[in-house]
Amino acid sequence: MILINYLVVFTIAVFTMVALVYVHRTRYRYTTIDAFLTARGTLGVWASAATVFASIMGGWILFTPAEAGTWGGVTAFTGYAVAQALAIAIYAILGSRMRLVAPRGSSLVEFVYYRYGRLMYAVILVVGVFYMAVFLCAELTGIALGVNMVTGLPLWFTALLIGAGTMLYTTYGGIRGSIFTDAIQAVIIIPALLLAFVGAVVASGGVGALFSAVGEIDPSLLSMGHWGGWEFALSLLIAVVAANLFHQGFWSRVYACRDSFTVKSSFLLAGIMIVPVVILAGSFGLIAVSKGLLDVPSAALFEVVLSITPLWVLLVVLVLALALVMSSTDTLLNGIAAVFTVDLARFYPSLPQERLRIWARIFTAAVCVIVVAVASRGYSVLYLFFLADLVCAAAVFPTFYGLYSSRLGGKEAVVAVLIGIAAGAFFFPDPAFSRGNLLHAFVVALVVPAVISFILSILSSTAAVDLEDLQEKVQDIKT
Repeated sequence: MILINYLVVFTIAVFTMVALVYVHRTRYRYTTIDAFLTARGTLGVWASAATVFASIMGGWILFTPAEAGTWGGVTAFTGYAVAQALAIAIYAILGSRMRLVAPRGSSLVEFVYYRYGRLMYAVILVVGVFYMAVFLCAELTGIALGVNMVTGLPLWFTALLIGAGTMLYTTYGGIRGSIFTDAIQAVIIIPALLLAFVGAVVASGGVGALFSAVGEIDPSLLSMGHWGGWEFALSLLIAVVAANLFHQGFWSRVYACRDSFTVKSSFLLAGIMIVPVVILAGSFGLIAVSKGLLDVPSAALFEVVLSITPLWVLLVVLVLALALVMSSTDTLLNGIAAVFTVDLARFYPSLPQERLRIWARIFTAAVCVIVVAVASRGYSVLYLFFLADLVCAAAVFPTFYGLYSSRLGGKEAVVAVLIGIAAGAFFFPDPAFSRGNLLHAFVVALVVPAVISFILSILSSTAAVDLEDLQEKVQDIKT
């Protein structure tokens, strides 16, 4: 057990030190606040695909797909894989369009400010920050609980180690440290998960024995006709795609790409890479079913690793878990800091570069301290996650319709979003999930604002927005 504790500390320390060394050695090549937040135009296809892939591959990979596999089977975790892939692949379309409409932009909320005005900007700012904050809390809480299950380390200790490590290199180097560590973590994630999967399957007696055992217990888990799995997959398709479009970390990476071709290629490639990873992770749910390891379904992967696999598999999973969480945590920290720093540059244009960089670091550190404090309590953030998904589903169409239509005004967009939230909330489950339906809530929250946006854009008497003007307006970050 002492060996495992040392492994946790050592892994976090290595990722942190490597990032710090890289940031320090490249500090004179990236001196502007724009480079600190976006690393504009520096990434090719493979580097961009690696950082996007690693950023989306958070600690949730080790929990949710496997849990879905325990009750929804192949349909559920395959649907989850497709949803996550689409959530990234859609940036190939919207990211390219954003670079065309606002080539010198930095963030989604910045575009919304100039396209729709202050009211819609305030709504999307709250939506985006709320989603990223919940995501960040979930990541640190999940890894803290997972490490506690394996090693007994206190929740606060793991959350503090990861929070402090990622905070050090993101406050020092901004997005550069995140992108560099993402490249390393991307190389680790797939081989590590594949090794863990092979170790678990061998310990289970092989693929044939695994499928036979699951088929005897619940053959519907192996069928693509499992309705519960399809309902889960459709719910995720809406929720995950909508929510990830408000993740500033990915919008920063859209601008970090060299050109629109790089955006399209890298985000599509990252989306393809996601599918086998989620399917592999979800397969642990079937292994848990075959072995009757369902005491804590959300921790099915860890239960399998702890119960039936040799020690080396556990060590691989721990390194994998830490790599996953650090890759998503640094992206989220940088994304939240970028949102506030861009706004600071807009509202206080006279602030010098160094002062903006200091404020960016302060924002990053403040967010990290709050999140570590929350994660150390071990609270469940699942319901908050679903709430954030509902709000994002309601906001997604009015927000991105403005990339293509010049007719929808800011007030009309806000009305569409608020009505969508209210309509979806009517069907939304209560905290105990004793009533309501997630799929119905997400579908209503997505469709209602879309219909209202179409109608209001036709009936609106507001003058059309000249989208070409945004090319000059959206350029707040000083270079």
